[in-house]
Amino acid sequence: MCYRCDYRSLLKQRGVSSTAHRLHVLEVLGSSPCPLSAEEIHESMSRSENVNRVTIYRILDLLTEKKLVERLSSGERSFRYGLAPNRNHPRHAHFYCTECGSIECLSPGALHLSMDSLERTFSGLIKRAEVRLDGICRNCLKLQKSHESRGAGGRTIVKGPGRVLTGQLMSDTRDRHR
Repeated sequence: MCYRCDYRSLLKQRGVSSTAHRLHVLEVLGSSPCPLSAEEIHESMSRSENVNRVTIYRILDLLTEKKLVERLSSGERSFRYGLAPNRNHPRHAHFYCTECGSIECLSPGALHLSMDSLERTFSGLIKRAEVRLDGICRNCLKLQKSHESRGAGGRTIVKGPGRVLTGQLMSDTRDRHR
């Protein structure tokens, strides 16, 4: 949990009543070093309490609407969630790995985006800006390099978060579908 944030106070400031589940969602997000999927939030909360998956989605919708939580696109038509910018959590860009699907928070100073200059040159009203850099994360690059050094026979393909297929498994999978 982020010890700098008073989640009760944040809820109250936005006109949202403070419930145990809402507080727990904010605590889970505040303690994570990266944005989480609704499923990851549900798994984390289910370790200590009985909570319905639909309840999590409703809480996330409410907290997003009230600008306490940000909904970030994470590829493959799914979302991840993180605390919305506040005085303890400055706005920052994210890095999305196109190989494994992980999302990392970048340092607030890593990429400078001047909303002032955008607002001066853009004639419309900007309500929200999401900056996401797509590429291959350090772990996937290491996997690729280690398998390249072994030769093409041991090729590894990363298929979404936590799912890695090796050359042998890929050929077995193809054989079953013939």
